Amino acid sequence: MLRVKNMIKLVVSDIDGTLLHNGNQSLDAKTIQTILTLQEKGLLFAAASGRQYPNLIRLFGPASKDMIFICENGGLILYKDQILLSSSMDRTLGLALIEDIWNREGCEILLSGQFTSYLKPKSEEYYHRMKNIVRNDVTLIEDFKDIKEDFIKISVFEKAGIAKNSGDYFVSKWESYFKCTISGHGWLDFTAPDVNKGNALRFLLKKLSLSTSEVMAFGDNYNDLEMLSMVQYGYVMENAAKEIRDRYSLRAHSVADTLCDYFKLNL
Repeated sequence: MLRVKNMIKLVVSDIDGTLLHNGNQSLDAKTIQTILTLQEKGLLFAAASGRQYPNLIRLFGPASKDMIFICENGGLILYKDQILLSSSMDRTLGLALIEDIWNREGCEILLSGQFTSYLKPKSEEYYHRMKNIVRNDVTLIEDFKDIKEDFIKISVFEKAGIAKNSGDYFVSKWESYFKCTISGHGWLDFTAPDVNKGNALRFLLKKLSLSTSEVMAFGDNYNDLEMLSMVQYGYVMENAAKEIRDRYSLRAHSVADTLCDYFKLNL
């Protein structure tokens, strides 16, 4: 077992805006090798993302085998294909939210099940984005009422930017019923009220018998705040919005570089 200062045993990282920048959809070789090296030395690495599980497995490739995945903003946790936690939202409220998104011009819907994204795209561009660029497993449907499995997360995508357009509309209308979180330029996510990355990490730490001082976490957006705030070593990315950066004293320009410096890895 690697001897490390402060005895960090688990590293948790957000993906978009943290491990991936500028719309990139693949991880660089140094990031993958850093994760593999830490795993070889006995550390656990977890991805904490709004993304779905199949997408994350593909993204991390050879490193995914021994990783923990906190998916769907904390609504789903898996390890070695085994579900450790699954949190669903109220179905009736979810269907009402979906109808509201459908009726809003310029807004697209993504409904997350455990292993697929359900889409009824308004445009071919959105379908192409989710299937071929983001590379989600997708299921096209005619009516969201026909979906049999639990609703894990509902997201609204607005290409023009959710914060400056429809964000206030949806949050003011639905924040009494769901956890509402901006997770990227075009994305606003809705989950059950108690679902977030912080609560998912708290569940995981209890299961692993780890303390918050044994965890290093990285994030850049509002859906990372609970996670970053609960651990002793919460790093916010330099590219994060100023109001997010100002909350934390630990900063990172690159997750891989920060980890290599911290754990004295020569890659």
